[in-house]
Amino acid sequence: MIIGTAGHIDHGKTALVGALTGVDTDRLKEEKARGISIDLGFAYLPTPAGTLGFIDVPGHEKFIHTMLAGASGIDFALLIVAADDGVMPQTREHLALLDLLGVSRGLVALTKADLADEARLAEVTSEIAALLAGTSLRGAPILPVSAHTGEGVDALRARLVEAAGAFAARPGQGRFRLAVDRSFSLSGAGTVVTGTVLSGRVRVGDPLVLSPTGLPARLRSIHAQNHKAEEGRAGDRCALNLAGEAISPDAIRRGDMVLDPTLDAPTERIDATLTVLASEPKPLGQWFPVRFHHGASEVGARLVPLSADSLAPGTSGLVQVVLERPIAAAVGDRYVIRDTSAQRSIGGGRLIDLRAPARRRRTPERLAQLDALAETDPDTAVAGLLAVEPWHLDLTAFARDRALGAEAPAEIAARRGLVAFAAGGTLTALSPQRWALYADTALAELARFHEANPDLPGMGAEKLRLALAPRLARPVFGEALRRLGAAGSLVLEGAWVRLPGHEVRLTRKDELLWELVAPHLGRTARFRPPRVRDLAALTGEAEGEVRRLMKLLARMGKVDEVAHDHFFLRPSLAETVAMAMALAEAAPGREFTASAFRDRIEAGDHAVGRKVAIQILEFLDRHGVTLRRGDLRRLNRHRLDLFGAMDDTGAGGDSTAGPAPGADTTSGRALPPVRYPDFKSGRGREPVSGGFDSHSLPPSPAPQRPNPPR
Repeated sequence: MIIGTAGHIDHGKTALVGALTGVDTDRLKEEKARGISIDLGFAYLPTPAGTLGFIDVPGHEKFIHTMLAGASGIDFALLIVAADDGVMPQTREHLALLDLLGVSRGLVALTKADLADEARLAEVTSEIAALLAGTSLRGAPILPVSAHTGEGVDALRARLVEAAGAFAARPGQGRFRLAVDRSFSLSGAGTVVTGTVLSGRVRVGDPLVLSPTGLPARLRSIHAQNHKAEEGRAGDRCALNLAGEAISPDAIRRGDMVLDPTLDAPTERIDATLTVLASEPKPLGQWFPVRFHHGASEVGARLVPLSADSLAPGTSGLVQVVLERPIAAAVGDRYVIRDTSAQRSIGGGRLIDLRAPARRRRTPERLAQLDALAETDPDTAVAGLLAVEPWHLDLTAFARDRALGAEAPAEIAARRGLVAFAAGGTLTALSPQRWALYADTALAELARFHEANPDLPGMGAEKLRLALAPRLARPVFGEALRRLGAAGSLVLEGAWVRLPGHEVRLTRKDELLWELVAPHLGRTARFRPPRVRDLAALTGEAEGEVRRLMKLLARMGKVDEVAHDHFFLRPSLAETVAMAMALAEAAPGREFTASAFRDRIEAGDHAVGRKVAIQILEFLDRHGVTLRRGDLRRLNRHRLDLFGAMDDTGAGGDSTAGPAPGADTTSGRALPPVRYPDFKSGRGREPVSGGFDSHSLPPSPAPQRPNPPR
């Protein structure tokens, strides 16, 4: 159990910890010279109930930020009030901060009891009880003690041991997080960081990440509760000996987090609950500037009230916190805000969403989401989120932001009976009712499309995705279509989606004409097929009739018009894309020239010439399969299945492969939206739309491992 002191300066916090443990927590020369605590001090007391860890905090008003760094990870508060002085300003402020941090277990040590008579002790005890009445420590025991004479110290120690025996250790589930409050170097060991383990567990040799910097590290050794250990668990006070290329005491500062690598997703915009202290003189309005204290970190921030235009003193509500720099945090963490001059505490609350939007943050839909996100039970929060827009949820990101275990997404989906799709490195879920509605809407949309376009083989997958609500991400939508396809509800054919009963057929006349034309586009001429006028001459048919047939076949997806009146069979184009893939794999930077592409085709005894190679490449450019920059091109792997090619995972457009629901596909740092370079303008843009006014169905992703921080 971790015990944190609190109270006014010179009320005997350090002396009392020394009397309880035999350790002087003032370790700095300046502290000993001035006789006051300046930085955090640490002591340990072995007991039958386990080792008690003490964090001794400064009491001076100028060191409130240091007090908060120590108090953020404690299990039990030891509020110190001197009998001669009674309740003082920092007594009140420290108690308010403990209340805001949610510390509900503790007791009060009435120190310097040898300097007060019975009447004074009774008076101060009554004053303290009244002060505690409106806080999370209401009803806490008040014990008179004297570090000078030893009066009451043994009784206080016994009460702490009793509290430790009744203390339920923090759950060991979840992923590892430790809030750094000190970093230093030890001769022969290297860099050491200390802090309280907030969640999970860690073992010697585990890979870790320093966040928000993203520096990778390896754990060389552990001291837990002042003893060498092989494992550190939630609630332990730990010293971690870290190794890594960029790891040094100078690279780590108080407030950083040591994390399981999959949790490294810093944030600088957070939605949270906020309780404003009644002592605040004015309401908090839009973009109110504050100092934001979370864990051991302190950063400048601005507040945007969400549930009202402003928050009055003594009230609670929702706010968005916009930070000056990113921090590592988890949903459910407590925080405190102080004024920018560091003279007073303003309020505090709990983090509820680490990925807050910059716009539309006060709409009814967003406020409904925040109501669900405010639930502390993960299952209840998921159920609430799936019942409001946008009706689906990335369970992988949800579990990451709450520091839940790697298995949590699949377990939540199973417990709630959700419909889940493992795609794009995430597990995305919908409620069964929403999935049934989504599937019915998709089939109805296909039916309408077939009725309006009977001569087309199907609807473009991307066009269908954009027509449905919720609008799923492309990889997730691809998995949803494959699931509907496996159930026989629809049919996937490359970039097309159709109902099982829909089929486009040629008339008998067109079938006969196609039998004449097809051989001239086949094996020997597949990369240099005759133009329409030449096909007409070869078959003896009218040029207009041949052109009409080829246009119809293009709409059906059997051929593609690479250049004017120049039609390739779809399998032939798939071959050219496969050749481009092989060329890109072998080329420096995965970029290739038109001449290299021509040589690659001609290597198979196919004389095509530069003109035809350029026509093929320009056609692929228009469809977004290749991306051009000057004389160089590279492949867009998101479009490789447009003409039946396969991407580098080996999964084609019609594949039903993909990670099983619940597979560990967690990524590390938060990923930005995918954007592709516009080589002409130098700006990012969305993938181009080409061909059939649709995008291809995304290929099934291969199962992924957690990515290292980028």
